[in-house]
Amino acid sequence: MWNRKKLQPSIRSLLGEGSALQGTIRFREGLRVDGEVHGDVVADAEHPSMLVISEKARVHGKVKAAHVIINGEVLGPVEATELLELQPNARIVGDVRYAVLEMHPGALIEGELRPLKSADRPALTLAASNDV
Repeated sequence: MWNRKKLQPSIRSLLGEGSALQGTIRFREGLRVDGEVHGDVVADAEHPSMLVISEKARVHGKVKAAHVIINGEVLGPVEATELLELQPNARIVGDVRYAVLEMHPGALIEGELRPLKSADRPALTLAASNDV
C-alpha cells in the first residue's frame, strides 16, 4: 500500500547560533533553535508545528509543540502532542510528556517521563497466562 506519511510543517523561523533571547517565543509551523532561550518556546496549538532544538541550543523554560526534535539541552518541562524525538545529545532536566517517543542511545532525561494519553491505553494481557 502507499506510504501516506503526514507532511511536516516547514521550518520558517530560526534563532541562530550565538543568539540569546529572553522571553516567551510563540510560533506557528516550524522553528529551529540554534542559540539560547531564557523563557518558554510554545507552538500555536491550533496548527501543525515542528520545533527543532539543535545540538548547540539551550532552552531554559517550557517547550511545547506537536513534533519536537531535541539534540541540545532543555531545562524545563517538555510536551510533544504528536511526536518527541530525542537525538543522541539531548539533555532534558524536567518532566516530559509525549504522544509518541523516539529516543536514541545517549539521550538523557532527568525528570518524569509520561505518555499524554496513558489512561486510554488498554491493560497488557500476557499471552502465556496460567489462567484457564
